[in-house]
Amino acid sequence: MSERRRPVTHIKTFAERLMEEAAKFREAAERLAPGTERELLMKRADQAEKAAQMSDWLTKPNTAPPPPLSNLLKAVKPGVA
Repeated sequence: MSERRRPVTHIKTFAERLMEEAAKFREAAERLAPGTERELLMKRADQAEKAAQMSDWLTKPNTAPPPPLSNLLKAVKPGVA
């Protein structure tokens, strides 16, 4: 019989945790010499920051999308999902 997982209670919001993760990725990237590994860490930091922005936008009612998303939404044709 499998054990049940205990629910996790987070002290910080999802967006705060994402921003902390982005900061860790940036710090790690700054310690590396320019190259593929550094670029990968910088990309992960950017992704975490964008995810935090999206999370904030999705949890707040009646708000405009953040600038990076506004450009994406304009590119999508109306009526196409």
